[in-house]
Amino acid sequence: MFDPNYKFTCVDRLLKYVKYDTQSNEDSTAFPSDPKQLELSRALVEELKAIGMKDAELDAHGYVMATLPSNSSKNVPVIGFISHVDTSPAVTGANVNPVIHKNYQGGDIVLPNDKTKVIDAAGNPELKDMIGMDIITTDGTTLLGADDKAGIAEIMDAMNYLINHPEIKHGTIRVCFTPDEEVGRGTEKFDLNKFGAKYAYTIDGSTRGEVETETFSADAVVVKFNGKNVHPGYAKDKMINSIKIASRFIELLPKTNLSPETTEKREGYVHPTQVTGNETQTVVKFIIRDFDAAKLKEYEKLLKDLAEKAVAQFPGSSMEFEIIEQYRNMKYVLDQNPMVEANALEALNRLKIKPIQSAIRGGTDGSRLSLMGLPTPNLFAGGHNFHGFLEYVAVQDMEAAVKMIVTLAGIWEEKA
Repeated sequence: MFDPNYKFTCVDRLLKYVKYDTQSNEDSTAFPSDPKQLELSRALVEELKAIGMKDAELDAHGYVMATLPSNSSKNVPVIGFISHVDTSPAVTGANVNPVIHKNYQGGDIVLPNDKTKVIDAAGNPELKDMIGMDIITTDGTTLLGADDKAGIAEIMDAMNYLINHPEIKHGTIRVCFTPDEEVGRGTEKFDLNKFGAKYAYTIDGSTRGEVETETFSADAVVVKFNGKNVHPGYAKDKMINSIKIASRFIELLPKTNLSPETTEKREGYVHPTQVTGNETQTVVKFIIRDFDAAKLKEYEKLLKDLAEKAVAQFPGSSMEFEIIEQYRNMKYVLDQNPMVEANALEALNRLKIKPIQSAIRGGTDGSRLSLMGLPTPNLFAGGHNFHGFLEYVAVQDMEAAVKMIVTLAGIWEEKA
């Protein structure tokens, strides 16, 4: 039974964390992509030490790790809890001014410093389940950063609870706060041996009750179209404009299927994300996604065939085609380790939270970690409308996440 007199700390922690601008930079080759992320990471190390965690440190790559030692006589598997410090490059994370809307009674939520920004009840059906809750939003001029500073705050609070409630038996717990998740590099320098967990959970999901054990499989594709540049005043029958080749290629893409705007549920897609170039060379970048990794090969062949068809219409041109593997569906690994999901579902059932088992039309750090050898599903942190001005999280959902983490730690010990 969770201590009814416990004073949660997760909200105060979140309100403090969001004041740090930790926006990652997708154009950077450094790691972390922006060193400002380290300001929060350094503060987190000190907080971990203050609550009594052991071995708290910030490594050379920007990963924060710490240990809660076992208080059990059993041989309990080491489990880990992971969240990320960075926020999305899509919307500024500087000068965040969070607002708490207490005792929400339904209807639209107008953000106070930009009244054109409205969290409308019709477009946010989750709000109907939040009547009477306290909802934290941005003021309308930035994102909030609940993705994933809510997850960090919840892990911190759960560790604080376990340290102050030694009657709850648990095995060794490792925590990690990573950089650069939002730009797809959160596990780039993750040291599995140093982390030392056998199983882990990312606390980076959305709606209360989410247990996500399946993600897209993902590759990137880079197509380079090579033309021939000549002074435009003397270009007749000589110039081959690579921009026009790329344009022809893009025009050949499917119109009614295989794109994010035409697919849902378990349907995959090919998605152009960037076009850059000049007359000599134009580069088109894609992400391709499907729950079935085998289908990625079909999509890659489709893109290559269309690129070759476009080039054939411009004699003398050429193209280069590169495939970059990104991540694979973590379900392949988690199906071989069913206790990881089962224990999470048991924790939710004990807390009388209805589990929501869903497949993510995207990926998480858990995707890569699972394929690296650390089975890692994703659990809810409570936030909604990630990466935008309309981001929000309910106080009560954050507290439910804290209870979930605490309960989950106890279940692993019980079942050892």
